[in-house]
Amino acid sequence: MTYGFIGLGLIGGSLAKNLKKVDPGCKIMAVSHSKETCRRALEEKIIDVICENTRDPRFSECDILFLCAPAEKNISILPDLSDVIGEGCILTDVGSVKAPIHEAVKKLGLSSRFVGGHPMAGSEKSGLENATDHLFENAYYIITATEDTPPESVEVLRCLTLSLKAIPLILDPGEHDFITAAISHLPHVIAASLVNTVHDLDGKQEHMKTIAAGGFRDITRIASSSPSMWESICVENSSNISRVMDAFLDRMIEARDHMCSSDGGYIHRMFEKSRDYRDSFSFASPGPVKNTFLIYCDVIDESGAIATVATILAVHSISLKNIRIVHNRVYEKGALAIEFYDRKSMKEAVTLLRHHRYSVWENE
Repeated sequence: MTYGFIGLGLIGGSLAKNLKKVDPGCKIMAVSHSKETCRRALEEKIIDVICENTRDPRFSECDILFLCAPAEKNISILPDLSDVIGEGCILTDVGSVKAPIHEAVKKLGLSSRFVGGHPMAGSEKSGLENATDHLFENAYYIITATEDTPPESVEVLRCLTLSLKAIPLILDPGEHDFITAAISHLPHVIAASLVNTVHDLDGKQEHMKTIAAGGFRDITRIASSSPSMWESICVENSSNISRVMDAFLDRMIEARDHMCSSDGGYIHRMFEKSRDYRDSFSFASPGPVKNTFLIYCDVIDESGAIATVATILAVHSISLKNIRIVHNRVYEKGALAIEFYDRKSMKEAVTLLRHHRYSVWENE
């Protein structure tokens, strides 16, 4: 197989590394906005060929061409690629908003060659230097298709994601954008707005900032994400985000009105309903929300990986409250989420696992 890459950042670089790991004999060619990035990728044998630009005729050799640049850039270079890629080439992307690029490929007559992709993986870090060959393991890889998308092309991409040890999920582009608006995009807007509300209401002594922890920290963690990336996402998916936001605002106003009228019954039912639904999620723990002593440990998905980590901790008499595989690496770092009963055990585990050369992050 011959693969092409437009962009070699965290996602593109990780895909290239993963493909080389799965099939060392594959050929990978790439172009990036930074020549230094391509040079480093070639030196590290992540890629085999550096292309000059997006019109490089060598891209015609590709079986699959990945668009891993920012969404607007991916769309803007489609005309260049339409004159270059071969008839049998599958064109795909990794963006988090799908409808705009599907619309763009349709206008250019490329729908029969395009399959949308969105790996639910990532990090707060960016760039090739942070790419890994196992970023997609146990992460959902959403594949989007329309009525013009050849089923055989969807199957090729589905099998490819399975080879990366990802979990493929096939959706309509519009459905994808509405789902991500609710579970990802609006939460970022809410988190940013809540943080800014506290900033604006806090006094000169910053007591709010000083004591903010626990629940506030947990629900606003994603407010630290890239402003540039989220500007793009919010603009591209504005209609879906607005639709979900309207529903959310209705519930906020309703909660405010019942609260101001001292309707304790409504408030109780509201929290009860949300608790029961959230506890039905695979990652949820039963009971009220409380401080969690949680770490994320980056491990390769191979036989015995979880047992090895658990054994290291057990030998040192560190008790685990819960251990689970993370299926969405977009905002949760590492492949394992490990929860402890107390802060002391968590801190000891962090020190111990780092001593054994594991990459570990605390949920703070």
